[in-house]
Amino acid sequence: MSIKSLEHIIAGLDGLEQELARTAVERDRRGGHAAEQKELLRQHGLLLLSVPREYGGVGASWPEILDIVRRIARVDSAMAHLLAFQTLQISGVIAYGSPEQKQRYLGDTVSLNHWWGNSANPADPRLRAIEKDGALVLQGSKGFCSGTLGSYRLLTTAIHEASGKMLIAVLPTDRAGITIHDDWDPIGQRQTDSTSVSFEQVALDWSEVLHRPESLATPYLSLRGVLAQLILVNLYLGIAEGALQEARDYTLNQGRPWFASGVERAADDPYVVHRYAEMHLQIVAARALADQAGHVLQTAWRTGPDLSAGQRGRTALAVAEAKVFAHRAALAVSQELFDVCGARATKAGLGLDRFWRNARTHTLHDPIDYKLRDIGRYALELRLPEPTLYS
Repeated sequence: MSIKSLEHIIAGLDGLEQELARTAVERDRRGGHAAEQKELLRQHGLLLLSVPREYGGVGASWPEILDIVRRIARVDSAMAHLLAFQTLQISGVIAYGSPEQKQRYLGDTVSLNHWWGNSANPADPRLRAIEKDGALVLQGSKGFCSGTLGSYRLLTTAIHEASGKMLIAVLPTDRAGITIHDDWDPIGQRQTDSTSVSFEQVALDWSEVLHRPESLATPYLSLRGVLAQLILVNLYLGIAEGALQEARDYTLNQGRPWFASGVERAADDPYVVHRYAEMHLQIVAARALADQAGHVLQTAWRTGPDLSAGQRGRTALAVAEAKVFAHRAALAVSQELFDVCGARATKAGLGLDRFWRNARTHTLHDPIDYKLRDIGRYALELRLPEPTLYS
């Protein structure tokens, strides 16, 4: 297949965003699997963004990838979520895979241009890996498995029964014993296919294990958790930017001034202008921190296995700072838009509530209080965040 260059991909983003925006409100209302829109992303070349060039991929940097994720999140945060998690699963192969595994899995990703699914939720320990006849058997289930429907391969984590430690592995989605349950029914992010997946006596060969239970943890390997957090930062920021754009369009084209304002246009109401200033400032601050964190993470990622604990900690801190601001901006702007647009903007057909519902659903991914704890510890005692699967 012909691989699109990053320049070609970026040149076509406006058209892709317009097509996603055209059906975003109706699809949000309907929920379910967005097969047509996922195919649009695939045809546009987005599934190969994070595959390094030496394996035939686009080889984009993390700031470049996350900027694209943010742009798509402005119009459709569910599709942005799926794209972002595609790149996250590929990053697991890059970070943990052996040379042979990278050649196999990254090469297949390019040749088949396929979607990856996520069944690696580290907060869900229900999936167990049991040794049997020199191989492994997976038994149990995983929740919040984004992008599983329509995927070709899954990245998964399981608790190794004998050692009690975690392993990371890759399986074909259609392997016998794997069942994807159509049970995703949240108030927001309704088309991320974040279903539960059950594993009933699923065969797993040791050659499919990227990270063995006896393998040592390193600062570089734990960086993938920081990358996952930065992905969320850009999803939240994209939602905030999209909410502001929709609010602006409504105020300028449909807004009505309050009778006591003494002005003819809603855009001239001083209280409306004040609220736009506040929303703008929240986004500007969040964007600056997100961009800064993206460059810090890119430097750490390129350092590779030589990454020090201190470098890793400073990267986690930068991402935590960005996440707090993006979290707050997404919730505030998606709520504040109704204050500047007024009661008529609550018409269900406009779908303006989707920004708040998407932000509220996604910002519950992991508690923001623990990011504030990490930031506070650094501010008070210069303690860098301790490596966890969420920091």
